[in-house]
Amino acid sequence: MIDERQRYQRGVLQDIARSSSYSQQIVGPILVQPYVKTFKEWKTHEQTGKRYEEERAVSGNLYFLPEHFSFDADMTTERRARGIYEALLYHSDSKVSGMFQVPPRLGLGDNLDKYRFGVPFLSVGISDIRGIRNGLQLKLNGRTLPFAPGSWAPIVGSGIHAKLPALEREEGQSLEFAFDLKLQGTEHLRLVPVGRDSQVMLSGDWPHPSFFGEFLPSRRQVDKNGFTAEWQTSFFATNLEEVLQQCGNSSECKELLHRSFGVSFLDPVNQYLKTDRAVKYALLFLTLTFATFFLFEILKRLAVHPVQYALVGLALALFYLLLLSLSEHIAFAKAYILAALACVGLIGFYTSSVLHSWRRGLGFALLLAALYGLLYGLLSAEDYALLMGALLVFGVLGCTMVLTRKLDWYSVGRRASDQEKS
Repeated sequence: MIDERQRYQRGVLQDIARSSSYSQQIVGPILVQPYVKTFKEWKTHEQTGKRYEEERAVSGNLYFLPEHFSFDADMTTERRARGIYEALLYHSDSKVSGMFQVPPRLGLGDNLDKYRFGVPFLSVGISDIRGIRNGLQLKLNGRTLPFAPGSWAPIVGSGIHAKLPALEREEGQSLEFAFDLKLQGTEHLRLVPVGRDSQVMLSGDWPHPSFFGEFLPSRRQVDKNGFTAEWQTSFFATNLEEVLQQCGNSSECKELLHRSFGVSFLDPVNQYLKTDRAVKYALLFLTLTFATFFLFEILKRLAVHPVQYALVGLALALFYLLLLSLSEHIAFAKAYILAALACVGLIGFYTSSVLHSWRRGLGFALLLAALYGLLYGLLSAEDYALLMGALLVFGVLGCTMVLTRKLDWYSVGRRASDQEKS
């Protein structure tokens, strides 16, 4: 049942993301200079054997990464519901800026004359451009240039681009850029620090962020009101220039996309994960309950039928179904309390008759309530769950040994056989 409900939830989350936007990854900006290179090579004619010179042309792109790259984003979150399921979306209001340093002769040296150049452009990779929520305008050295759909650079994937004026090839030049980006996404935001010196600042109102990727924040602060995180990287750490050289003019560059980091918006109130953890302790819980039931039977010399054990076991098992169904509509803690009260009340009422005393039934119900309390403690203490579980089992075993230390187990067996004969 838990797996089935989780599949329903994931399906709804995918549907909501499909109709709005998926998780986002931003790569760039990268300055791209298209070129056509002509060169001559000597070949041998197959029939005559004479050598001749052939001129060939190869097209490609020169890629330039920013000297400085700054990304400053303020993020807000929003819940969208479909039925009983919810998806968490984020809205990012980002300011992107930096500077390119174009080298003299485009870094080609004496080979510059062998190249013919097209229109340069600035390429920004955005994994799901449906999430863009503003009209993008690029400010370049005081000029305003429009962005257009399509990255035009396969190595960064899908995205946007802006055509630039012709570059100063002989002397080189500095290009200062800036643009605002309002972006919507789900689950997480991922960035590739493309600058020789990159500074990324993310802040948001979500109090449960998870930072991931190749680089962790150099500084971060998380509290109930949200989070702030700052990353600072350099070419020494990212090695992106070598990565671009290795990728060349290939259709995609997975190594470039993998040099990323970001923030994930986790929902800590996941009732399915908590219910699944509760089920993992079910065998321990049933064993402890039956052990307590068995102690009442032995110490008070009562005859409990296997059917009565089975009915109590079914009531214990129904606790998890109640917990799962209630937690889809109310908070997990409230669902746990209601399911536990229902099972404790039912089993306490039933065992009052089985144990021939309302006091014994009440005592058994109180012990059962204590076990449910201990189970909730195990679910809440993720880091100490194993330790708490081991101590609980050890404590129950110790109590059983102490209570039965003077019990003649052979006499218990004889009494049972005598009852069967009679």
